[in-house]
Amino acid sequence: MNESSEVLTERRDGGVLLITINRPDQRNAVNAAVAEGIGEALEALDADPELTLGILTGAGKGFCAGMDLKGFAAGQRPWYADRGFAGITQRAADKPLIAAVEGFALAGGLEVAIACDLIVASKGTRLGIPEVKRSLVAAAGGLLRLPRLLPRAIAFELALTGDPILAERAYELGMINRLTEPGGALDGALELAAQITPNSPLGLAGSKRILNESQDWPVAEFFERQQAISGPIFDSEDAKEGATAFAEKRAPVWKGR
Repeated sequence: MNESSEVLTERRDGGVLLITINRPDQRNAVNAAVAEGIGEALEALDADPELTLGILTGAGKGFCAGMDLKGFAAGQRPWYADRGFAGITQRAADKPLIAAVEGFALAGGLEVAIACDLIVASKGTRLGIPEVKRSLVAAAGGLLRLPRLLPRAIAFELALTGDPILAERAYELGMINRLTEPGGALDGALELAAQITPNSPLGLAGSKRILNESQDWPVAEFFERQQAISGPIFDSEDAKEGATAFAEKRAPVWKGR
């Protein structure tokens, strides 16, 4: 798959696509090439039936420090098509995504991490949106997603002080799924992925879609709207295979249809 210098992709066992931001000397700051690389990797993930899940991480000692301000000042725009900043913050992937975060995820870097569905981070990792310190706002999803991931008061504190919190605190607050020792975030993400990838691709994509979209559904329409997504899954070949495999006490063989 893609082996450009800015974003690397690698297939791992179990249908996992590892996506790595590869600018360690620039703290993995997002420029136009990174946005394009991530966006193209997510498109490849969704298009390939042999891939079930993506893991996004950063090379070196940190996940991502946000937008490359030097590139931006030079006229680069680190957005990709309708996916937005870094090729992910406005539209991610249909398939599950795990962020494996080491060292720091700051400003747009944190917005990239929380655009994923699950987060594994190492102890001591700093997480924050310091935009107000530069007369900016966290407009790539930070101000929209953090109040859904954290208690309102904590989200406001992060946004208004611009100061980071440590991964340990974020884990206590339920923002992070797994907390690892330093250097262990990717291994932790792969372990979490191994719990997900044996499951039905249709069930995973449908569950993710319902979890995301139902936050804005009127209560009176909950089950009607859910049925539009879940109905075809219940009628699928894979649903029959799942029931049959359970009855026969064997592992299911998914076909994605």
